[in-house]
Amino acid sequence: MNKLIDRFGRVHDYLRISVTDRCNLRCVYCMPAEGMEFEPSENILRYEEIAEVVAAVAKMGVRKLRLTGGEPLVRKEIETLIAMLSGIPGIEDIALTTNAIFLAQKAEALKEAGVTRVNISLDSLKSDRFAYITRGGSLKRVMDGLEAALRVGFAPVKLNVVLMQGQNDDEIEDFIRLSLDKPLQIRFIEYMPIGHNDEGWRAKYLSLDTVFEKVKQMGYTYEPAGDIYGNGPADNYRIPGAMGTFGLIHPVSDHFCGNCNRLRLTADGNIKPCLYWDDEWNVRPRIGDEKAIQDMFLRAIDAKPENHEMAQALASEKQSHTPTLRRMSQIGG
Repeated sequence: MNKLIDRFGRVHDYLRISVTDRCNLRCVYCMPAEGMEFEPSENILRYEEIAEVVAAVAKMGVRKLRLTGGEPLVRKEIETLIAMLSGIPGIEDIALTTNAIFLAQKAEALKEAGVTRVNISLDSLKSDRFAYITRGGSLKRVMDGLEAALRVGFAPVKLNVVLMQGQNDDEIEDFIRLSLDKPLQIRFIEYMPIGHNDEGWRAKYLSLDTVFEKVKQMGYTYEPAGDIYGNGPADNYRIPGAMGTFGLIHPVSDHFCGNCNRLRLTADGNIKPCLYWDDEWNVRPRIGDEKAIQDMFLRAIDAKPENHEMAQALASEKQSHTPTLRRMSQIGG
């Protein structure tokens, strides 16, 4: 069986699966405050359909899965899907990205079903600011979910922090302190123009060099943290003696496209080879025919561009492809 290798020699063994485009929050960089149109339920892949797609690509070398949304925990009985996926030959790792609002009540069931690690999206440690960024979210529920994730033994537990200039960049030190006494991986992420490449995005963009400056101002030194399981695109560092680490993800200023090993499956059944561009291939009509599913993935990967050109978007309007109009919640991150 053909492996998922693109024109640039990149081997793809990682599939990110959006199980829903719906979310119980409305984060400012992910969804508009109102007017968001969601897919009708009949357009969303059923669990059996997702499992069939995964079984087909597992034979092509996919080993790692990440379930995303929207918010994956708003999908009913998500642990049923996870158990189905964990039983597919070849699948070695199932991760979950969540806003953690429902994680405290779901953590144990998720672990038993086969989730190995979790990423929690958390952009502020201040209750009022968190409510503002998420348009109504409860920071306490997220922190309860974080504690539950540590308690049941997910490893690693990562916190994804999207840095926004003038909005949460004054909390860098607070997040760094979390890595001192908890076995957490704090990951600072550059603000990305996904679905809204406009001047508002440019105004909030912040270089991650700011993180290093803050660590020095705190009086700490830092060192490379070495290999971390599920490291992905982050450059990881540790303050000597800290229980956890902090990492930097530079999708815009220092893209990691050369080592990209991931494909995306949207909730409505589209293969998306690159997060930033609008190119998609609908696999749903091929479900029921394993070879047709595999052929569709080969077509998608053959068209995958060498890079996403977000840095060019920051500097100018020149781009060689059409950026996606889908919001992050519609893609799955």
